[in-house]
Amino acid sequence: MEKKNPGNSPTTVFKVGAIALAFLIIGYQSALFVHRAAELHIAAARDKPDTVYIVYKTPVDTVPDVVRRNVPHSAPVQHARNRTRRVESFRFNPNTVSVEDLMRLGFSEKQAQSIDNYRARGGRFRRPSDFAKSYVVADSVFERLKPYIDIPKLDINLADSAAFDALPGIGPYFAAKMVEYRARLGGYSYKEQLMDIYHFDKEKYDGLSDLIICSKPSRPFRLWQMPEDSLRLHPYIKNHHTAHSIVLFRENSPREEWTVEALAGAGILPEEDAARLARCIIAAPF
Repeated sequence: MEKKNPGNSPTTVFKVGAIALAFLIIGYQSALFVHRAAELHIAAARDKPDTVYIVYKTPVDTVPDVVRRNVPHSAPVQHARNRTRRVESFRFNPNTVSVEDLMRLGFSEKQAQSIDNYRARGGRFRRPSDFAKSYVVADSVFERLKPYIDIPKLDINLADSAAFDALPGIGPYFAAKMVEYRARLGGYSYKEQLMDIYHFDKEKYDGLSDLIICSKPSRPFRLWQMPEDSLRLHPYIKNHHTAHSIVLFRENSPREEWTVEALAGAGILPEEDAARLARCIIAAPF
């Protein structure tokens, strides 16, 4: 009699089939897990536009394929790149720069609008350090932009009273005095002449000296040409007697001796006034 092969019994076949089915189920679940993990990774990397991931939909009974492709000119890439702001650095005046240019400099639209609102309320950045104090300007941003901040200084020979009034510690009274004194001098020759103004002390001067410049006056002081009546109006000559003495000096001295130092040596000008006048831009004798 022929013996039956125990390996071909129904029980054995059933066991093998059950094991195979179990492995298929585990494999399917693993594939689903890997697919889900891949999708989560794609979502986490959505801000990196250099790579586009395309998920192909497949029937339920098969495992989905996730394909990685570099598509530099695709619509999703272009959209992501357009959302990425390009930070630039260029010279700018924080008092006049537009909101659009502030955004080019690296500020968000909200930050740029905040700076613009501050200016609209009358705020002014007199120094780069004032710009740094703005709560929307981070320290790292200021350090990057500091070399590019360009706030024009005020020319004391060209400014009007309103511009002087805007300087720290000045106000309407001193603004008017600064314009008046400039007229008496015929134009400022150096910044320190502001301290000639009554009550315009060194503390007040030090508070604004870095904000101003002094260009050459439109005309040099004509010390050696002016008549007596005009000379006496100059703040360093002051009176008719000194003006008359200068005219006499001109009439009785050779032209090569016409110097402020010679006027002081002759006792015509006090040393303090002579020192101030010597710093002025004076027309050459002719």
